[in-house]
Amino acid sequence: MPFGRSPAWGTAGSSLISLQVELILQRAGDVNGGYELQRTDAKGAGVFATRSFQVGETVMVGVIDRELDHNHSHASQVSEKRFVMHGGLITKVNHSCEPNCGIHLNASGAHDFVARQPITAGQEITFDYAMRNYSVEHFAAHCQCGSPRCRDRITGWKDLPAERKADYRGFVAPYLTEIDNQRATKQVGQVARTPRGTARATTSPVSR
Repeated sequence: MPFGRSPAWGTAGSSLISLQVELILQRAGDVNGGYELQRTDAKGAGVFATRSFQVGETVMVGVIDRELDHNHSHASQVSEKRFVMHGGLITKVNHSCEPNCGIHLNASGAHDFVARQPITAGQEITFDYAMRNYSVEHFAAHCQCGSPRCRDRITGWKDLPAERKADYRGFVAPYLTEIDNQRATKQVGQVARTPRGTARATTSPVSR
């Protein structure tokens, strides 16, 4: 038996390794002086900076844990029809309608959180869920971010006004704007194929 490993080691050893990996991922930011998990007053757990970050600096590095077959409250959309669960503390980062972080896709397709505002030590790390998911329909309660720009409900990218989408330029997952462009192109094509006169309003003849 190689390395003196007992037959029972397999399952227990795999579980131990998984636990160790999870702990490493969860503590990686804190070990590097970046972030840690804390309790918030109204939103349960949250992730807080343990050092300052400048605009454009990577705050958290995303790692995909597993694939998902549908969208839900912790699902991250990584393409038009693909949803995943991130590992580590990424899933503990709370939503804000005025977030200090945005999203960049890394080489693995996971979401890195990048500072879109200066972040100071002790400040909660936040992002807008609309920066990653085109549709968000599983948050029935009112948003509790407390931002002056709070939308009252947590919504997806498709529900953001054009002005807000422009504010987020460079800090959202690229497939969101690609979906917008595809739908806009499709709508233009449908209008172009509409027979002349079909779209005109039908009115009754005016009696004289």
